[in-house]
Amino acid sequence: MKQVLIKKGKALIEEVPAPTVGEDSVLVQVYYSCISVGTELSSISSSGESLLKKALNQPEKIMRVIDNIKKNGLGQTIQKVQSKLEESVVTGYSAAGVVIEAGKNIKDITIGDRIACAGAGIANHAEYIEVPRNLLAKVPEGVNFNEASTVTLGAIAFQGIRRADPKLGEFIAVLGLGILGQITVQLLKANGCRVIGTDLDEKRIQKALELGMDLGVNPSAEDAVKAAVAFSNGNGLDTVIIATATSSNEPLVQAFRMCRKKGKVVLVGVVDMHFSREEMYKKELDLLISTSYGPGRYDEGYERKGLLYPYAYVRWTETRNMEEYLRLVAEKKINIKSLIDKEYAIDKATEAYESLCAPGGKPLIVLLKYNQQPEPQINRRIDVAPQPIKKEGIINIALIGAGSFAKEVHLPNLMKLKHLFKLYAIASGTGSNAKAIAQRFGAVHATTDYQEVLKDKNIDAVIIATRHNLHAKIAIEALLAGKAVFLEKPMALNQEELDALVKTIDETKLPFMVGFNRRFSPYAQEIKRHISKRINPMVINYRMNAGYIPLEHWVHSEEGGGRIVGEACHIFDLFNFFTEAEVESVSVDRITPKTNQYSSEDNAVIALKYKDGSVCSLVYTAMGNIEYPKEHCEIFFDQKIIILDDYKHLMGKGVKIREIKTQNSDKGQLEELVDFRKTIEGRPGIGAPLDQLIETTKLSIKLKSLNE
Repeated sequence: MKQVLIKKGKALIEEVPAPTVGEDSVLVQVYYSCISVGTELSSISSSGESLLKKALNQPEKIMRVIDNIKKNGLGQTIQKVQSKLEESVVTGYSAAGVVIEAGKNIKDITIGDRIACAGAGIANHAEYIEVPRNLLAKVPEGVNFNEASTVTLGAIAFQGIRRADPKLGEFIAVLGLGILGQITVQLLKANGCRVIGTDLDEKRIQKALELGMDLGVNPSAEDAVKAAVAFSNGNGLDTVIIATATSSNEPLVQAFRMCRKKGKVVLVGVVDMHFSREEMYKKELDLLISTSYGPGRYDEGYERKGLLYPYAYVRWTETRNMEEYLRLVAEKKINIKSLIDKEYAIDKATEAYESLCAPGGKPLIVLLKYNQQPEPQINRRIDVAPQPIKKEGIINIALIGAGSFAKEVHLPNLMKLKHLFKLYAIASGTGSNAKAIAQRFGAVHATTDYQEVLKDKNIDAVIIATRHNLHAKIAIEALLAGKAVFLEKPMALNQEELDALVKTIDETKLPFMVGFNRRFSPYAQEIKRHISKRINPMVINYRMNAGYIPLEHWVHSEEGGGRIVGEACHIFDLFNFFTEAEVESVSVDRITPKTNQYSSEDNAVIALKYKDGSVCSLVYTAMGNIEYPKEHCEIFFDQKIIILDDYKHLMGKGVKIREIKTQNSDKGQLEELVDFRKTIEGRPGIGAPLDQLIETTKLSIKLKSLNE
């Protein structure tokens, strides 16, 4: 499918794989999408900036880079930043079209329905988009697709009005008469308000006057504050809505001066927020921020999973704002058609964006129009490179799930192992991501449907690096398709998944490995060389300063399974590797948080007693500080001590251990891929016996349940 992407200051049209449809979403064939002039021009401008300028404009990201250097080292951080700069950015957040597929949990939307869609990264400028239920609204009769494609802008204007809470007869100003300002003016007039608007573009002022605005002012030609005070009979305005985008604080200062005592200012657009307290204090003004489309925005549970807010308690959600906007367009209370300046075919998208940068006044609304064929041809796989000749001794491998970990770890490692593997295909839920990664790392195919990988007979093995809830499911399907499987941890999230996966492994007899990488690290290998000669049991203390992850993050959800199953499993596998014994008993003690910031599951002391007599303890905490190393291990045995510091330094006391030092943490991710290759060939390696993989996973599941 064709999609608009932003890269290095330009809008490009690329052919990318079409999205699949999830259980809680629909697939939409797009008829029109609306270019947000302000937002998207800003995106194009920032994508073309130098690294230095980006850093100066976003100082908070400098601190993130510094933190990353401390955590991962300079080399990895430079590589990560460089890859970010090379990435294309999807664009667009407002569209309309027809439903052509619907997920099984969608009950009130059917194939053929006309709908309008919202959401950055969702309602993209693309021929096909996957849209969750709460980010779409049915298009009523009397509303054309081109009008409906402005639904996101309408919802944003609606939310600004909700925050302003205007009353009949109130004097209200709208600063900035772009598309948001134009819609806001019409909504205020429909609400019985008296409206003054300001803009530097005379054409926009004239357009707003034609659509009902009472008075228009160009601040470059007259004093807007004096005009607003005079307009309100000398009393000052009840409310000022700022609908402009600028790096200046002038609109905010003007808004404060326009208001009456106890008036309010609502910020819908973007302005510099530095201002004098005195400007607000004397009048006891309220400053309100309007969050995008309305309640539900940025809530993954609402937007992605279809959870609803009770009507009685949250009357106007983002979905209801979208629906109400479309209703008013249908009833001709909002005239959006006259604000549409131009339509461009999707093939002319680059020209459309260039028109936004042309000298003179910027257009209000520019739309992209798509092929509206009744029987669309959906292609979820595209060729990125020519089909290579199969080389003897090279394993064709595919990556399923191309998130940040896979991009930063597995893919660079595969490039180092070209003598062992050929990266053949990339499967990612986002088509542009799949294609970009395939191009960057030399894959043959890119797809949004992992089934395309499983049925490809040229592919020998797969790396599965999706979200955790899909691990066991896809691994089973891959084994049944005859592929060797490298499954990122965790192996499974519950006993039912684990049983089904183990049954499939036993039946297919195909090579299978789980990404419990610590045992493959040169540090762990050196430790094992010494402790394997011990006489008595060991005492192992392991501390994981895991770092804080907000509780709304997916790792804490059903998709992630929690951090004990999702991350602490690494350490349980390491304990099993070191002891080579079965667990005899377990105990868990966790904190009792005083606030809702921390989870007791993230902060626990876990003790394991092994049948060989060894005792291993794990302190897992999210309450630490990034300045301190993430992982530290002390092993006590036979009057000897081995200390492993964050997989960067190994030393011993009372034991002649080979002292190892590395600049970055070496946790064995490269070595485990080498070992995976040996597993495929049936050659001996470090190995992770299936019974230990099962034991580690069972232990993780059990400890999670004890920790709940």
